[in-house]
Amino acid sequence: MMMEIKLEPSLSHCCETMAKREYERVLGQLLKEMEEDGHLGEELELLRVFLESADFGQLRSRCDDLLTAGKRVEVRLRSSGSAPGYEIEIVEIDGV
Repeated sequence: MMMEIKLEPSLSHCCETMAKREYERVLGQLLKEMEEDGHLGEELELLRVFLESADFGQLRSRCDDLLTAGKRVEVRLRSSGSAPGYEIEIVEIDGV
């Protein structure tokens, strides 16, 4: 099953920071629950691989261009069967 995680960076919190916060949140949730949650486990693994292998400099510059223009941005991280194990899509979000 394809997993998707949405991260919304800002001028004060880049995509890497948002991914680290989400990783910590999911890890905390997994540690709190008594039984293993397969969905949370998959989410944690996707975030781990992303944090270990993504080119955050490139992602930051792509997002910052939109953010400094006053746009809201969402980074969609999807699991993938091909290396590195995920796909990234950067999308402008409508509205405020």
